[in-house]
Amino acid sequence: MLRFSSIIPNFRRLRLPIILAAITALFVAACNPSNFRTQAAETKPLILSILSDPKTFNYALSQESPNIFPYTFVGLTTQNPITGEVEPELAESWEVSDDGLRFVFTLRENLKWSDGKPLTVDDVVFTYNDIYFNKEIPTDTKDSFKIGASGQLPKVRKLDERRVEFTLPESFRPFLQNMGTPILPKHALQKSVETKDSEGKPLFLQKWGVDTPVDQIVTNGPYKLARYNTTQRVVFERNPYYWKKDKPLIDRINWEIVESQDTSLLQFRSGSLDYIGVTPDYFSLLKREEKRGNFDIKNGGPATGTSFVFFNLNKGSRNGKPLVDPVKSKWFNTKEFRQAVAYAIDRETMINNTFRGLGQTQNSPISVQSPYYLPPEKGLKVYDYNPDKARELLKSVGFKYNSQGQLLDKDGNRVRFTLLTNSGNKIREAMGAQIKSDLSKIGIQVDFTPLAWNTYLDKISNSLDFEMALIGLTGGLEPNDGANVWKPEGGLHMFNQKPQAGQKPIQGWEASSWEKEIARLYVQAAQETDEEKVKEIYAETQKITQENLPFIYLVNPLSLGAIRNKIEGTKFNAIGGAFWNIEEVKISQQ
Repeated sequence: MLRFSSIIPNFRRLRLPIILAAITALFVAACNPSNFRTQAAETKPLILSILSDPKTFNYALSQESPNIFPYTFVGLTTQNPITGEVEPELAESWEVSDDGLRFVFTLRENLKWSDGKPLTVDDVVFTYNDIYFNKEIPTDTKDSFKIGASGQLPKVRKLDERRVEFTLPESFRPFLQNMGTPILPKHALQKSVETKDSEGKPLFLQKWGVDTPVDQIVTNGPYKLARYNTTQRVVFERNPYYWKKDKPLIDRINWEIVESQDTSLLQFRSGSLDYIGVTPDYFSLLKREEKRGNFDIKNGGPATGTSFVFFNLNKGSRNGKPLVDPVKSKWFNTKEFRQAVAYAIDRETMINNTFRGLGQTQNSPISVQSPYYLPPEKGLKVYDYNPDKARELLKSVGFKYNSQGQLLDKDGNRVRFTLLTNSGNKIREAMGAQIKSDLSKIGIQVDFTPLAWNTYLDKISNSLDFEMALIGLTGGLEPNDGANVWKPEGGLHMFNQKPQAGQKPIQGWEASSWEKEIARLYVQAAQETDEEKVKEIYAETQKITQENLPFIYLVNPLSLGAIRNKIEGTKFNAIGGAFWNIEEVKISQQ
């Protein structure tokens, strides 16, 4: 599934599913392998930074990236970000029936959780049946497993102590890749799923928040949480019970919480950080300092994520009050209005000024690395800067200009709205400032307001108290990862969000015909096995999104990262980032 991205492209997310590995001790004393380390183990921590505090330690409830989970949890399989191949993780093997509807996974022997308790088939069945497929739990993971037009979910059952069976109602092409979804601990979470609060909601919805003592977070990945100090740092330490022996080679990872990219840059230049995502405004400075600073800038090519602005198209109400001012809602829900805004944004200037030329215009929700990406030369509609075209479109649907050049709707209301983004991200703040300026040239007044990350997320995913927003989403090779974005009931269908489980109801919510058609095509693409037909289906989805513009795509930057030379073994790329192969990474004795 896709997630909100808080940063473009400062800290590259470690993609899930992803290859991660950790150490299991070679010797045991007092029945606790954490008392020992292998001779290969390092004592120096890997020191990184993030822009804001984590929002949750509960994978099922997380929508943001970066997050702790690539370090702390793994699934039955993993996907190699270089080859794209699905590889074994907790499952040592799997068998697929001839009709492709039955998958049987065999777990590795003697798997354990970070608290030393056995990890079994019962955990797998619990994870899917009781959490991910639970109607009372609002998890985006569910969207990635809904199969067919009816949205049926796989049936999961235990065969024996090491084998678990997944039965699909019909063909589902991305299923094996999706099995990189993390397995969660039954012994630690079952009670919270079964117990309800005073409102009849599972206590699981409050489980493993960031106020939870870190020793209560039970993991199965290469690391476990060692410490969390609000606004300061998150510390990870090796999980001694992870299934891969003798790896990773780094004992501890520190996430320093630095709420300003400028401060992160200063800390990296002073040697306090081992890695920093290189934003375009820092590239020239850091490039000059590579040799003296003892680091190397890696170029992974075009980033896989997307950056865009979008309007709140939700026509519904809460408690009798419209989510969006009805006057503005009419503007936002007019296709020509959205197209005019797209034509009015000067993306080439944004690339040259904000991105220092280190990027290209973005026109599709699908990553350029994906075999399903439709380039403009093959029929994808683009919106190159054309303010005259923008004005023509606005006039064609009843907008007009007063003597001061201000845009008015047909009823004489001045066109003015608020644009939100997350503060602390210099790139997004610069993008927002330019959009404000660009739209003023066609008579629109934009009130640009950056907000703290968690406050911003609450507005666009919970309270829905916004008019226009600038954000990004993570990306990858498989478009179905974005099912939670493109299905109307999806948890990240943010331009027209339905209330998720546990949220206040919305009266009068409705999906447009083009939204429903995109969802239908995503279902069809997941059922299709002929690759050429899959490409045709996803090409059609991209044509629809660019015609109707639920998201107005902006710039696809290069994926750049500066890594200290003492950090050895990284295989930087746009999909996996710097540390997808953490089991091979070590810190040299410099």
